[in-house]
Amino acid sequence: MNVEQAPPGPARPETAGRREAIETAALELLDSEGPDAVTTRAVSAKAGVRPMTIYRLFGDMDELVRAATARGFDRYIAAKHDLPPTDDPVDALRAGWDLHVGYGLDHPQVYAVAYGRYTPGVPQPALDAAARILRTLVERVAEAGRLTQDVDRAAQVIHSAGCGVTLTLMALPADQRDMSVSVTCREAVLAAVTTGATPQSGRDVARHAVALSRLLPDDATFSPGERLLLDEWLARLS
Repeated sequence: MNVEQAPPGPARPETAGRREAIETAALELLDSEGPDAVTTRAVSAKAGVRPMTIYRLFGDMDELVRAATARGFDRYIAAKHDLPPTDDPVDALRAGWDLHVGYGLDHPQVYAVAYGRYTPGVPQPALDAAARILRTLVERVAEAGRLTQDVDRAAQVIHSAGCGVTLTLMALPADQRDMSVSVTCREAVLAAVTTGATPQSGRDVARHAVALSRLLPDDATFSPGERLLLDEWLARLS
């Protein structure tokens, strides 16, 4: 169905109110019953709007499901921002991992749509925001001299393992989930990409190289050629 969408720019208050009502209704249906429950009829009845309003504001139901998923993830992102501060950046990673797994188990339908129905090339602002927070946590570990791998690679390893654990536990009935699986995987991953404050043979060189690459200022200390060569050396060491 080709329906003209709302023009770009700031939404009028009544339009913003309708969008919020529709997204909230879709999110509640998605969270409780799954994506098949997010139908035009069900959403319009729950939100108290005409079906055509949904298409005018969102274009199609796929876009509405994406918007509803993003609204659900807003709560998860807010919880990540509200994690209590800690002096140990690796402990902050632990807390972030536990929050990620916990959100997936508490909201499996929303999580499954976000991570299980991901379409390459389609913007996913909620997932991008979560990835940025994870990268920030990993950067803090690197700046503390406790990361043994490149920041991007370490973030990908942690993200991949965390998603795998969450999806694995989600597939089991709640009374059959062994949460120690999450703890075991979490600690194994952290052991692979981080190190303690005590030097650990060859890994110590790698963690210092990663830390130095993160902390070097982007100024005129080195010529472009010197900086390029230094970055190559640091990457080789890490």
